[in-house]
Amino acid sequence: MSFFGMGITDQSPLRYGTATVGKRTQGGGGDFAGQLLQAVEEKGKCEAFLNMPSGATENGQYPGKTHVIYIKTDDMLYSGGNGTGLSYYIKYAPNSTEDDPIVVAKGVDENGREFEQTIHINRINPCCATVVEMHALEAYLGVDRGERLSSLPMDSGAMGLHDRRNFMEMFRKQISDMKLLNQKQAQAYYEYSMQKYWDFISRMLE
Repeated sequence: MSFFGMGITDQSPLRYGTATVGKRTQGGGGDFAGQLLQAVEEKGKCEAFLNMPSGATENGQYPGKTHVIYIKTDDMLYSGGNGTGLSYYIKYAPNSTEDDPIVVAKGVDENGREFEQTIHINRINPCCATVVEMHALEAYLGVDRGERLSSLPMDSGAMGLHDRRNFMEMFRKQISDMKLLNQKQAQAYYEYSMQKYWDFISRMLE
């Protein structure tokens, strides 16, 4: 998902309506970015979001669907989303403990509906998990993402809020694809990531 910039509001989304690609990029690009920067400076870092047009149609018009971007704050474990429009942030729950780590995910699903989920980290099964659960686990385990947006396989970018997948099988496919393409660095990274989640599964089975 590509972002034109970031903006902050006080829980009231900034709506830019519909516009042609030309109007978004021609000469006014700097003004648009400047408006976003000004919003950031005025509002500061907070749990706010920005509605952004998701992309242009063939006639150059942006459809009604928007992406919501949550600006990451220090108390967030994760903030992000994927190309479906699913976007959310994750924080530790007040009742989280060392023995029973609990997080709360809040955001909007791929249809723009708000959601809130409570996730017990120790109950996550990477062999049958949602993408939100896996990002919660990724953050909890501190998986090194390097310069990547995610340690998860690329196919997770097409998952909706309630979709469940066997992420370990997805990792195997991703590693196989990278090997076929002779992308050794990417292959090694996904092997590293996969091992982190296997280690978690092993600990849960002890």
